Amino acid sequence: MDSLPDAIVQYVLSHMKNARDVAVCNCVSKRWKESIPYLKSLYFPRNSFDNQSCDNSPDDIVLKMIYSIVCLEELVVYTPFSKAGLDSWLMLAGSTLKHLELRMDNLADYQGCLENPSKLDCISRAKNLESLKLWGVLMVSSPKWDVFHKLQNLEIVGARLEDPALSTALRACPNLTNLLLLGCEGVRSVSIELPHLEQCKLDFYGLGNCSLSVSCPKIQFLEVQGCSWIRVQETNCLRNLSISNNAGRVYMVDFGKLVALESLTLRGVQWCWDAISKMLYWASEVKHLYMKVEFTGDFDTLQPFPEVDFVEFFNNHPKLQKFDIHGAMFAALCQKNSLKNVESGFVIPCLEEVVVTVRSPLNAEQKMSTLESLLKYGKNLKTMVIRILQMKSSHSSSDDFFDEICRFRCMNRKIVRIE
Repeated sequence: MDSLPDAIVQYVLSHMKNARDVAVCNCVSKRWKESIPYLKSLYFPRNSFDNQSCDNSPDDIVLKMIYSIVCLEELVVYTPFSKAGLDSWLMLAGSTLKHLELRMDNLADYQGCLENPSKLDCISRAKNLESLKLWGVLMVSSPKWDVFHKLQNLEIVGARLEDPALSTALRACPNLTNLLLLGCEGVRSVSIELPHLEQCKLDFYGLGNCSLSVSCPKIQFLEVQGCSWIRVQETNCLRNLSISNNAGRVYMVDFGKLVALESLTLRGVQWCWDAISKMLYWASEVKHLYMKVEFTGDFDTLQPFPEVDFVEFFNNHPKLQKFDIHGAMFAALCQKNSLKNVESGFVIPCLEEVVVTVRSPLNAEQKMSTLESLLKYGKNLKTMVIRILQMKSSHSSSDDFFDEICRFRCMNRKIVRIE
């Protein structure tokens, strides 16, 4: 590098991020030291100060490094820090920062979050942020944030939130295009009204009984976990939708026609059948459908799925290309009456891949008939995967059913495989 012009050296070194690398390069030569002010990013890993030998505190070291940089655009801090430290960093570099990522580590610090200003309040100094990522956040009181007009990406991972605090935070970010709330607990009711939001991933811990309302006309990707009541308005742009509830039940969904939907995933232990049937009706244009819901039933009673007419189902989803179907829904398609009156000329036009998960040998004859029908009417079917999971039965019917599946696979080995 000694033969390179100063501008090239500065350009190469400006791509460093790790704070330790920056500190080492600062000691290499005067020429390298003079390039440090042109850095754009600083990253402090969790172990940055594990072997610290100097008397300066970690807060002061971070401040000193930030002070040496002319125009810092990205700051990532995973090491522990104080409120005073964060405030001093952002007072110095807040006006130039575009990307800020902090491991807050204040989930148990209830008193600290009530301080004025709190760690969260200090973030308001970075008025020009485009991306904000926070880990381990306690947000029980509303953050005192001004409006982040340029903020497009907000990610909060591992948080304890109160409804009013979350609402205040979202109102301060009116121009978001990407929102991620992952591993968040304490939320009961969430309302999201963001005119530019395109991608949204929500994962709520707890009893699975949250209510969610979304009004985002540009939303394209939506993933929701842990909500029982879901209302999404303005879905003309929605292309990918995933709804799951691992702890509770899904009682109500309100979407309207999903005209642009290409991929739909439904997961959970129990959904009301009304919610399932509505989703299947609205998602008539879907190309990829994944269903892993174990039971239906309106309240505490767990019930199997009602019969689903095989022909009607595929006629209502003519663009379906990939169908990943688990247990209960597969059984619902395997009723005796489903294939009795198939009109001549019936085909499944676009289906190319089917993944079927089987967990019970019950109604084996109907299940085999349904597998055969998928092959018969799926003229463009290229792959069928049959997964056999936890088939709990000591009866010989389990062995007989498995033998039938193996025979079916041997007769159609170019398409069918067993996992």
